[in-house]
Amino acid sequence: MELKSVKESDDTLLLEVKNETVTVTNVIKGELWDDENVKEAAQIKEHPYLAEPKIFVKVSKGKPVVALDKAAERVIKQIDEFSESFKKALKA
Repeated sequence: MELKSVKESDDTLLLEVKNETVTVTNVIKGELWDDENVKEAAQIKEHPYLAEPKIFVKVSKGKPVVALDKAAERVIKQIDEFSESFKKALKA
């Protein structure tokens, strides 16, 4: 996965996620909405075959890159919890 900053300001960030599907950006977008400092969060896919998915975040306080990093950490935690539950379920 390669990330490319397309547009950045003090309160907004548009990030391109290369070689991934909208599944990744959709999960991150959902987690961004759980941050009280996030005013807007969206995933963008201009063309299904010709464009890479993008994630947009706008914050009311703090930096958008920090909000994105925290959202990614929460997603990783959820994946780890799912993995543990899955392994336990297989043993049952």
